[in-house]
Amino acid sequence: MSTAERGAFGIQDPSTVALRVIDPAALASQPSLPAEQPSLPAEQPSLPAEETAPPAARRPGRDRYLDLLRALALVRVVVYHNFSWNWLPIVFPSMGVMFALAGSLMVRSLHRPALSVIRGRLRRLLPPMWLFGAVVVPLMLLEGWRPDVHHLTWWWADLAYWVLPLSEPPFGASLHTFGGHLPGSWAEQICVPLWYLRAYLWYVLLSPLMLRAMRRLPWVTLLVPVALAFLVNSGLVDQSGRLMEAVTDFTTFGACWLLGMAHQEGLLRRIPQYVVPSLAPLMLVFGYWWLLRSPVDNPRLGHDLEAVPVAQAIWSLGAVLLLLHLSPSWETWPKPLQRFDGVISLLNSRAVTVYLWHSFALVLTEPLIDPLWSNSFFYDHLQWLLASQWTPLVIAVPLICLAILLFGWIEDVAARRRPRLFPYPRRAKGRRRGR
Repeated sequence: MSTAERGAFGIQDPSTVALRVIDPAALASQPSLPAEQPSLPAEQPSLPAEETAPPAARRPGRDRYLDLLRALALVRVVVYHNFSWNWLPIVFPSMGVMFALAGSLMVRSLHRPALSVIRGRLRRLLPPMWLFGAVVVPLMLLEGWRPDVHHLTWWWADLAYWVLPLSEPPFGASLHTFGGHLPGSWAEQICVPLWYLRAYLWYVLLSPLMLRAMRRLPWVTLLVPVALAFLVNSGLVDQSGRLMEAVTDFTTFGACWLLGMAHQEGLLRRIPQYVVPSLAPLMLVFGYWWLLRSPVDNPRLGHDLEAVPVAQAIWSLGAVLLLLHLSPSWETWPKPLQRFDGVISLLNSRAVTVYLWHSFALVLTEPLIDPLWSNSFFYDHLQWLLASQWTPLVIAVPLICLAILLFGWIEDVAARRRPRLFPYPRRAKGRRRGR
């Protein structure tokens, strides 16, 4: 599915996403702090000072600034897919941010053997998608999704992408509507976020090679995806087919993934402080100019950054460069943000779940709102509420929380953690308000 097609839905690209919302692993949280070690039994004698082993080096804590960026990216994806506001990707390019954070986390793991790292990332990525498919695929079959009689073998082979998304998993473009309660494109709206998992998978597989190239030729490697984006979208290359869909996404956000790697490697700190604030605004101006010179699919909606891959690649790179340059690397929250710790921690713990299921929640708001139009009280007094674009968002939020309760535990299982239904952090005992 092309980028332009992903932005064409009423609930839009549950997108993101394209919710591109949802650190897959990007969409996944950063590793949690090591568990506190149990104290020694009282009867065990203490060792002499000279025999006491040196304390283990303290592992670095979570970077709360990166947690904040990931949470903002997820919220922006949900809001964008509800309102379809074209200015939102310009204000905050969520997909570029999510890929950059995922690239940074990937580098943190690549001090271990590459195959074990890739295996671990796939273990975190695939089970949530399998659970999603275990719900969505039977629903599509129930509502009339059937093999193409002219391509029966290929249809069954394509189902393998629901197991390993090297290409976008197939779905029914037009199905029955559960008795008229959903639009015929409900499956397409629900499955659009799967493009992110496909792109994330390819980035993970290629990360060892990308990291090696970046360490040798950092700036050349960083610009290669942007140059390829110009080539792929120049009109000289046929963009049809599954392969070119993956190539387009790779070239659009590859520079952001590499930039996250460079940030984790400390390469950005080696350049003079004035370079990024001087260069990034020029990149943003160029990306916006490229967007304005591109044809508009819908004049009423205006220019859509997510429908112009080259503009999105340049704009995302400039914005991510600024955000990473400003990175304060918080190990604890600044006081104004402490009140949001619970929500931000929850979003980071369930990033893949929120990204995958938020589109499902937005689709389900339609059959919940439509019957209210037949209610005389709502029709006579609250038409403004039923017609408001805010109403589906307000209804979708508790539905997303329900998805976290029902399906979020799979992220803990995938990460080999103790499953939790709703990992909202509790306030530490003894902590008083205001301290």
